[in-house]
Amino acid sequence: MPESFKNFYNQKSLRKLAADIQSVYGAFQADMFIKSTMDKTWDDLELKSRIYQISRNLGKYLPEDYKKAISIIDKVVMNYGDWLGGFVSFFPVFIELYGQDEKNWNISMAALARYTPYASSEIAVRPFIIKNEKRMMEQMYEWSRDKNELVRRLACEGCRPALPWAPALNNFKKDPSPVLPILEQLKTDPSIHVRKSVANNLNDISKTHPDLIVKLAQSWYGKNEYTDWIVKHGCRTLLKKGNRDALAIFGYQDKTPVDISDFALEETSITIGEDITFSFTVISRQETKTRLEYGIDYVKASGKRNRKIFQISEILLKANQKKSYIKKHSFKDVSTRKHYPGTHSITLIVNGAERGKLDFNLEV
Repeated sequence: MPESFKNFYNQKSLRKLAADIQSVYGAFQADMFIKSTMDKTWDDLELKSRIYQISRNLGKYLPEDYKKAISIIDKVVMNYGDWLGGFVSFFPVFIELYGQDEKNWNISMAALARYTPYASSEIAVRPFIIKNEKRMMEQMYEWSRDKNELVRRLACEGCRPALPWAPALNNFKKDPSPVLPILEQLKTDPSIHVRKSVANNLNDISKTHPDLIVKLAQSWYGKNEYTDWIVKHGCRTLLKKGNRDALAIFGYQDKTPVDISDFALEETSITIGEDITFSFTVISRQETKTRLEYGIDYVKASGKRNRKIFQISEILLKANQKKSYIKKHSFKDVSTRKHYPGTHSITLIVNGAERGKLDFNLEV
């Protein structure tokens, strides 16, 4: 998770939270809540850990009666923006931590749906799925028919087999069939937020069940513009892997009538923090849809190499059309990637097939 997000939770924001709660629940011990939350471990906690620490301490200082505690949260949750701009996941996480008992089920389900427009409940629902899969997936399907787009999004996002920063749903990695009715229900949803979630769910499933997603994509594609967008975005990993059946859905031929010339590097040695520049020309022998990508074989800390695929363009080339490209790729260290010295490679990929490979050295 981005480093800057965790700093949203600080003395000022916790003081506001405590004051808001105290304004509707006078017995709330604001100073004790802040002191126990921002304890000696606080500075070292990342975003997710800070959220859970806040939620656990809400449980200490809100009423022990769960229904009363939820009624208090109901009165303050709307003070924290909306799902797009807020980072108040500690309210849904409070439900995850304290609301899983059978006697609290209905209260928790209603609260998760109420809170998700302010702070997505997608992570909080997962322990409920793991604990009682059949019952919770029935609830998720019911949510998929809700009039609120963010509740519908919750229905899909919450059951992604491999949702980032959340416990994996291993049963769905093995057998994703319980998820499919929700995806079917939402495949023509007018909300872009819902469509992105459906696509991400498809992409998760494609990593363990590629044939299933190819078959689903073949049956969905070409019938609705919203669904077409979902299918294309949901097949992104399959496309990057050069899955021939997935590529064919979108008109990318196996034997592409495209020639590559002048594939070259500007330099064959750069240092960490610099860019590598490469160029090439495509020449089509006949009109064809062309998907251009390149792969970087990164040297890892172990000395082994791992490939990452990057898209250049998707273009309809006319017969005898020539098009030249100059591309730069950064080797600056970022939070999601650290670079290591050694011999790297750049590979040009056309419609899923390798069409040239060049080595270069990355130095300290």
